[in-house]
Amino acid sequence: MEYKNYIATVEFDDDAMIFHGEVINTSDVITFQGAAAEELRQAFVDSVEDYLAFCAARGEEPERPFSGRFVLRIDPALHRRLYVKARQSKKSLNALIAETLEKQV
Repeated sequence: MEYKNYIATVEFDDDAMIFHGEVINTSDVITFQGAAAEELRQAFVDSVEDYLAFCAARGEEPERPFSGRFVLRIDPALHRRLYVKARQSKKSLNALIAETLEKQV
C-alpha cells in the first residue's frame, strides 16, 4: 500500500482475525490495523495523516521516505575498480552504481 510516498506492508493475524500494517520506508514507527480492506486502507491513511499532524504540532519535520542518498562502505580496492570502470564507460561513479543496482531489483 502507498499513500503520500509512505509505503506499508500488511500481514494477517489469524488468531486475532485482523490485518495489521506498518510503514516500512521511514525509521519512525507508523502502524495501523483493520478487519477488512476498506477499513485497513482508511486506517493506513489516518495513521499517516496523524503522524504528519503530530510532527507539525511539535514543530518537527516529518521523516520523508528516502532521499535517494545513502552511505555505502566498501573495500578501497573495489572503490578504485568501480571508479575506473565508470571512467572507461564515460559515466559518473554514481551513474554506474545506480545502473548496476537497478539491474538487481
